[in-house]
Amino acid sequence: MSTRYLIRIPDAGKARASGAYALQSQGPEGIAAELQDALRGDALFARWRADQPEPDDVDPSLGITDADARVVGEQRDLDIDLTVDTSISSTVLKHRLRLLAGSAWELRDVRAA
Repeated sequence: MSTRYLIRIPDAGKARASGAYALQSQGPEGIAAELQDALRGDALFARWRADQPEPDDVDPSLGITDADARVVGEQRDLDIDLTVDTSISSTVLKHRLRLLAGSAWELRDVRAA
């Protein structure tokens, strides 16, 4: 079952400066594509896991993927709104968002898709 998450990034510059795994894209479409890639594939998780002091101790459930995940981005004034449709748990979604955007994002709403 898929869930729809409405995410807002009020300051994309702050998100891009959030660390080693931070977003690189400037606009909403690029940011949406980066998050979508992070949900569909395991490359971001693998990079993060390899950087941990004990990679073998990392909970493998954090690496789950959703090949059908879909993310759409829209510019709203200075904010970027993302609509995320995925079967990935909110725990894993939040972990990926923290890697990509640090604390520079807000969960606005959650709905059954």
